[in-house]
Amino acid sequence: MSKYVDEVIICEVGPRDGLQAEKTIVSTEDKVELINAIVEAGVPVVEVGSFMHPVKMPQMANTDEVFKRIVQKEGVEYRALIPNARGVERAAACGCKKVKLNVSASRAHNLANLNRTPEESVAGFKAAVDAAKDAGIAISGSISMPFGSPWEKEIPLSDVKSITQAYIDTGITEISLSDTAGVAYPSQVYNYCVEMAKEFPQVTWWMHFHNTRGLAIANIVAAMEAGFTRFDSSFAGAGGCPFVPGAAGNVSTEDVVHMMDQMGIKTGIDLDKMIAIGKRVGEILNHDSSSYILKAGPASALIRELPTGQAKANNAK
Repeated sequence: MSKYVDEVIICEVGPRDGLQAEKTIVSTEDKVELINAIVEAGVPVVEVGSFMHPVKMPQMANTDEVFKRIVQKEGVEYRALIPNARGVERAAACGCKKVKLNVSASRAHNLANLNRTPEESVAGFKAAVDAAKDAGIAISGSISMPFGSPWEKEIPLSDVKSITQAYIDTGITEISLSDTAGVAYPSQVYNYCVEMAKEFPQVTWWMHFHNTRGLAIANIVAAMEAGFTRFDSSFAGAGGCPFVPGAAGNVSTEDVVHMMDQMGIKTGIDLDKMIAIGKRVGEILNHDSSSYILKAGPASALIRELPTGQAKANNAK
């Protein structure tokens, strides 16, 4: 049994965050195949896509059709990213029951792009929250770059707390801390998680780490040490943020599930099935994966019988 937590919940974000940064436009048929396989593997939460404007995000233009064609299994949460109240309308029309809003924790980034502070942006989400409530659709929020950005290095924890409070004021109490820039490090993650959980006990937290600099797995462990149990990951380590320079590479679902299995932490996910999905993603995208497990295989595959002749030679040494 782990000294960290006994069980974690993993959201597969590959169909959205994994594919949105790819040059390949994945067909509706392939997305439906992957999502149904993900659920069959035991993944309890899937981020199917986003309802962003198709001109701005052509990789996600078929999200509405994907929702109409997937087999939504009872007990599984299927969610999508939205930009505004219009996204709620699209969600309601295609059978999506959970949506997520996003704001940047970077004040410089938000002011430069939207001429608003992050808190002002979140306050503007009230229309979407009200629309979701009227439509019977659950809604959550995300804070991207809460640990640091390319423009301000580290983001003060006070800023992240202020944005969180703005979300709560709009009626959202499920929030993701998303290290889009891939700059978070374990001690920082642990300290932020402890502080955020202490100050906002009413919030259900998700953690979303990119493996841009190889620290995603270590950051997940640090978050677990702080008691956090909900994590996003992407099949085959696909994707990243197309708007942040160099921020490619989500943490691989296969790597996360493998680590949890090794640590005795329950996920409910079949690793072998996720490995098969990761290989299929590689075929569809036609490029190498950043997943360590897809390259090296699980540690259990190393356990094999030593050849007799080699065993005798070793014993003679």
